Amino acid sequence: MTGAGRAGIVGRVYEPAQLRTFLAVAQTLGFTRAARRLGLRQSTVSQHVRRLEEAVGRPLFTRDTHRVELTEDGQAMLGFARTILQAHERAAAFFTGTRLRGRLRFGASEDFVATRLPEILEAFRRAHPEVDLELTVELSGTLQARLAAGRLDLVLAKRGGGADDGGDVLVWSDALVWIGAPGLRVDPDRPVPLIVYPAPGITRARALAALEAAGRSWRIACTSSSLSANVAAARAGLGVMAHARGLLPPGLAPVPARAGLPELGGVDFVLRRGRGAGPVREAVDALAEAILESGDRLRPAP
Repeated sequence: MTGAGRAGIVGRVYEPAQLRTFLAVAQTLGFTRAARRLGLRQSTVSQHVRRLEEAVGRPLFTRDTHRVELTEDGQAMLGFARTILQAHERAAAFFTGTRLRGRLRFGASEDFVATRLPEILEAFRRAHPEVDLELTVELSGTLQARLAAGRLDLVLAKRGGGADDGGDVLVWSDALVWIGAPGLRVDPDRPVPLIVYPAPGITRARALAALEAAGRSWRIACTSSSLSANVAAARAGLGVMAHARGLLPPGLAPVPARAGLPELGGVDFVLRRGRGAGPVREAVDALAEAILESGDRLRPAP
């Protein structure tokens, strides 16, 4: 095969637009949600995935009318897609001579700090050494308030499932579950002992609303704005807490269904940009893109 022929095959297999679409579908597990994130039609998303699957000669997703899941080959493609897109962006930046500068104020929920967010931020810092990155770790509601007040430029935080104000970019969706120390027994005849964040914590509000709607009494066993403190209280058996299933802290487990606790519904993890323009906006867009392309890595390492 000639060099031109090999280049043509590589171009088809690793077309950046198709890889970005693949990552969006893999992270949101939905073609409609991926289309909304990317600003594309759902038919375009389907076309990108189909062309990528045709190019590699293997299915990357299994899908039916209810859900979308990665195949084993799709799982393998995640790492390849991220690596290829990162190399593509470095080459584009090198040859166009663009260098991002300025101060970028980024806020993240503590849920992510114990996962692989530091790796993503480290890679961003290496790629853009002239950007002064300032990290704030806080409750999701507090971060969103600071963003609205112009005190942050970009936040990665939780929102209630489906509560989109039009400015959010979905990173992934998850289920909220009750968690506690393994073997913890919740007495149905006594108030549910709760471990919660202070207001305006999203999981706090969801837990209280679910218990009130179910007619279950409750009491606050521990309140802290620190995830580490709340996890420590849960490990000590002080009570239960509402938490994203995909971010389950070590040493804790979902409360069995026989405890009779009400369903908590879903939660979305989103990126929300501020109103900044110019160099700050360019840096915001670059970090947002890096997080979106590595969104699946924000879950704890297996």
